[in-house]
Amino acid sequence: MNKRQFVAARKEDWQRFEKLLNRFDKVISKNLDSDQAADFSKLFRELCHDLSMVRSRGWGKGLSSYLNDLVSRGHNAFYRAPPARMSAIVWFLTVGFPQLFRRNIRYFVAASLLFFGPMAVTWGVIQHNPELARRVIPAEQLEQMQEMYPKVEESTGSSWKSSNAGSGERLIMAGFYTQHNVSIALDCFGRGILFGAGTAYTLIFNGIALGAVSGYLVGTGHHAKFLTFVVSHGSFELVAIAVAGGAGLMLGHALLHPGQRTRFESLWHRGLEAVQIAVGAGAMLLMAALIEAFWSPADVPDVLKVSVGALLWVFVVIYLSIAGRWERST
Repeated sequence: MNKRQFVAARKEDWQRFEKLLNRFDKVISKNLDSDQAADFSKLFRELCHDLSMVRSRGWGKGLSSYLNDLVSRGHNAFYRAPPARMSAIVWFLTVGFPQLFRRNIRYFVAASLLFFGPMAVTWGVIQHNPELARRVIPAEQLEQMQEMYPKVEESTGSSWKSSNAGSGERLIMAGFYTQHNVSIALDCFGRGILFGAGTAYTLIFNGIALGAVSGYLVGTGHHAKFLTFVVSHGSFELVAIAVAGGAGLMLGHALLHPGQRTRFESLWHRGLEAVQIAVGAGAMLLMAALIEAFWSPADVPDVLKVSVGALLWVFVVIYLSIAGRWERST
């Protein structure tokens, strides 16, 4: 068979594959039926064989380039990741993420000690001697915090936290909280690449900073506004930071103790799970931002806020401890 005979025999299938590629691109967001998928697979295999034959027989760069382009498009279309579906997202949040979290809970415990430990110590020390906070937090920032969380007798109800804030303003604040919280979590996770030392530093630093602010506000009489404001979203936010820190420590452990693998192989192997855990922490931080923007500043009785906050803390513990246990771990 010469080149002309080969092209004449195969041209129709190439054109059919090209049309199928164009249709595939248009319906990629939908499921292809079984006949289309089978036809695509068959034509793709034949096209790969045709390209190999053209190259081996030296039948011209033009034909080879044409077929190579079709093969490249077919490969990208065939192996591209399917679009995320809501059901897959729900499964990950209700089953996959909690299972991964529990399977690697020792890293979360280590991160919690590095984060909550310094926070508790700093909070306790500065609450009894608020002036020490100025050694950790700039005075201007402390003054801003006092304005944000006034004492009960100083409250005028004029701050943005009042229930009069519009939905647009709340959405802006939700975006700000999301960006701020996620940036901290990404620092905790990403700095794990520095053999875990970067993650440890970030957790300790943020623990001390949060403890200093909290201790200062409580110690100077601003506890009522401050605690009722943070009690609800704090469950998702603080735990998520520790979860992200645990994922960062996973990266550090993979580099420090690669076992029989190279460090790169160990990082790749453990990093896949670490990234998924960090994504789960990001979802928790998004929930925290929504609560902080829409519920935490709501003008409702303090007893209701404390009650809801306590329930949310219980929910987070139950979620991470139990969710996904009914489904086989993957």
